[in-house]
Amino acid sequence: MEVIASGFRFGVDGLRMDYYIMTCPFGEQIVKNAVDRALDDDPTLAAALVRMHFHDCFIEGCDGSVLIDSTQDNKAEKDSPGNLSLRGYEVIDDAKNQLEEQCPGVVSCADIIAMAARDAIFWAGGPIYDIPKGRKDGRRSKIEDTINLPFPTFNASELIRAFGQRGFTAQEMVVLSGAHTIGVARCSSFKSRLTGVDPTLDSDFAKTLSKTCSAGDNAEQPFDATRNDFDNLYFNALIRKAGVLFSDQTLLTNAKTRAAVNGYAMNQAMFFLDFQQAMVKMGMVDVKEGGKGEVRHNCRKIN
Repeated sequence: MEVIASGFRFGVDGLRMDYYIMTCPFGEQIVKNAVDRALDDDPTLAAALVRMHFHDCFIEGCDGSVLIDSTQDNKAEKDSPGNLSLRGYEVIDDAKNQLEEQCPGVVSCADIIAMAARDAIFWAGGPIYDIPKGRKDGRRSKIEDTINLPFPTFNASELIRAFGQRGFTAQEMVVLSGAHTIGVARCSSFKSRLTGVDPTLDSDFAKTLSKTCSAGDNAEQPFDATRNDFDNLYFNALIRKAGVLFSDQTLLTNAKTRAAVNGYAMNQAMFFLDFQQAMVKMGMVDVKEGGKGEVRHNCRKIN
């Protein structure tokens, strides 16, 4: 009873695993069902949901700001070049609509994104893990803020710095890059590697990438051989100099990150364990608690 009194009833600010136990006990299941349904229809959405969570957390913290639609007087994050290829908004909307029927005004959009990414990873064969909940939704979403997203042209030192600014170690940056075990890259984000000879790119794989790009800038190249399966093949690809983005392959080139790449390529269980810990940490970046945010009724607009 003491736990109930101190933890739940007085709703202290702060994230907790059981944040919704009293206010929306089936909330997590509702999100998981919405995600599972969407991924059964379109497995490629798993990568999209994980990427959405990352792009949300890196800008203004994990506060659902990436979901907000632009208005006449505000260009929002989702319209920036780095976010134009984000997908899966309708999965978040679907979960939110069902949550609003069950427990109106309770579950934040920021929490829905975090839960959806976690559920997508498990659906794709990755680790299962619990995440703390209780994030509030932000009231700011500005296109200019997205200048802080890491670019696919970043080298390892630039990636270490970008992630370091948000409290991540070099190893955590490498393990989070492992999210590229699912999904694809568009030709526009790697074609610069194909002009001239890139010594970090296997020559046969360079031909594969060139062939992909012959279909245009939006042509898609899977990051590894199992684009919808969460495994450690991404790291094995890097060892073969078959990383798709410059920002992928640079992880093997740099002495500060090479050991982590080799370790994860050899040991998938270690990758899974470190990945889930890094994802929980990422989900805590600059979260807004209590009065610093709100619970949006519609994830696409501020209340």
